[in-house]
Amino acid sequence: MSESGDRRPLGAGDQTGDSRRTSVSKRPEAGVRGRTTIADGVVEKIAGLAARDVVGVHAMGSGLSRTFGAVRDRVPGGGSGRSNVSRGVKAEVGEVQTALDLEIVVEYGVSISEVARAVRENVVGAVERMTGLEVVEVNIAVSDVKLPDEEEDEPEQRLQ
Repeated sequence: MSESGDRRPLGAGDQTGDSRRTSVSKRPEAGVRGRTTIADGVVEKIAGLAARDVVGVHAMGSGLSRTFGAVRDRVPGGGSGRSNVSRGVKAEVGEVQTALDLEIVVEYGVSISEVARAVRENVVGAVERMTGLEVVEVNIAVSDVKLPDEEEDEPEQRLQ
């Protein structure tokens, strides 16, 4: 508004005398043209593999879930081609964030708090790097300790 009280339209040229407005439409970058959704199972697999990589983690899931999984894997068609990498992992995935619950079995003699810290760091790093999601929490439940003289319920596939 000028001192005299008259209103001028936005973009009216004062100094050049040119009252034309030029607008340049910017196209969005190719990377933002659409949506990407990531299934819970994808995050669960990434987290399961990352957790298994930590020294001191013997297995994932409770003893009961590992037993049922071993039986299911041995029945023809029972495994449905799905591997056990996500056993013991539950993910809730939103548009930009995810939260994870892990159930682990640790080896006897390791510091549970150190193993849990290392699992959190490894899981957060892997999930955020691979998915771009922000990991808001990783809850860890230690369901058992593997003693040196205990027999294996099922042979775990070690990735180390």
